[in-house]
Amino acid sequence: MKALSQEKYGPRDQNFYKMMLAMTAASILTFANLYFVQPIMPLLVRSFHVSSTKASLSLSVSVISMIIGLLVFGFLSDRMGRVSIMKLTLLCSVIPVLFMPMVPTFEGFLWLRFIQGFFIAGLPAAAIAYISEEVAPYSISLGITMYIAANGIGGMAGRVVIGYIADVTSWQTSVYCLFGFGLVLLLLFVLFIPSSRHFKPSTISIQKDLYGMFVHTTNPNLLPAFTMGVMLQVAFTGTWTYLPFYLEGEPFNLSVKDISFTYSAYLTGVVGSIVAGRIAAVIKKTTIIFAGSFTLISGAFLSLIPSLTAVIIGMCLTCLGFFIAHSLMAALVNERASHHKGGASSLYLVSYYIGVATGGTASGFVWTEFGWTGVIFISLLIIPVVAWVKSTGEKTVVHSKEKVAL
Repeated sequence: MKALSQEKYGPRDQNFYKMMLAMTAASILTFANLYFVQPIMPLLVRSFHVSSTKASLSLSVSVISMIIGLLVFGFLSDRMGRVSIMKLTLLCSVIPVLFMPMVPTFEGFLWLRFIQGFFIAGLPAAAIAYISEEVAPYSISLGITMYIAANGIGGMAGRVVIGYIADVTSWQTSVYCLFGFGLVLLLLFVLFIPSSRHFKPSTISIQKDLYGMFVHTTNPNLLPAFTMGVMLQVAFTGTWTYLPFYLEGEPFNLSVKDISFTYSAYLTGVVGSIVAGRIAAVIKKTTIIFAGSFTLISGAFLSLIPSLTAVIIGMCLTCLGFFIAHSLMAALVNERASHHKGGASSLYLVSYYIGVATGGTASGFVWTEFGWTGVIFISLLIIPVVAWVKSTGEKTVVHSKEKVAL
């Protein structure tokens, strides 16, 4: 029988909630750091005398470096351990924030964002694998969905709170506030995160380890999940990128400040992620992902009604469906990967952030030609992909290439 100290954490264990407090703090820190530039982009335009298109690079360069970081830290977390990677990268993602208000040029600001984006990747690259190793099997889905719910809180806080502070003071002051807030969250993470007790580092050669990670891209159980990551974000990012343009026009005529409060719709996604994690204990994940996808699509189409109430309800449903589908897709990838779980999670997130990086641009061409209706119709592309995910079932099948990697 295992000693008590070696048992995995469950919801009846106080250490489970300490772990989730630490992971929540780290998640809020990470995603507030990633998305805080969105509301202050108009201020960056005036401060650095750049175009709005160039100002948008403040997000895209971080996403690009984050994709690189996901591959690097996903690989390293399978060899060096989850907690050490998360602690190091969280610290390194906070430090650039201190210097961002001080740089005299926009190019310098972009370099700091590029560096920050690389280290932001450390937490998502290791978090899901860490939770799956340390949490009792019946609570893994709950733990992962709680962590992803905190992703939504962080993204919302970075946009709404930092945007509000920047509006009433300056963007520099708001970034200094983010730095101070980040230090507090980092301290909470370091104080409460339990050490890994069930991590088994990879001891095979680096060449075989890399092969073991990238062989996931040929796994028929995981390919639809990676594709789903791209399509979820293409639809979701496109909707939120062009919603402000939609709402500032007729018949809404909203101000930028009023539009920013629509990000509060993320709260429905936070709740939805947690509820989905509990439901997944009794209902198949693929069934819930299917339902979440259609909730997202239904909410998007509801926003076509020229009523602010309909748009707000539609965006709440879109967030609810998105976070349900995304949180359980992340859990499903971890479940379907029979080895190199950190690498598999990273590859899913790489596909997810490719969707972030391309969603806004791809939707831009559609917006120009077909307006809001065209942007909404992009969400229909999720249907064949989620059907593909559902058709592969939930059992992990080790195919021949994976047997070589194991």
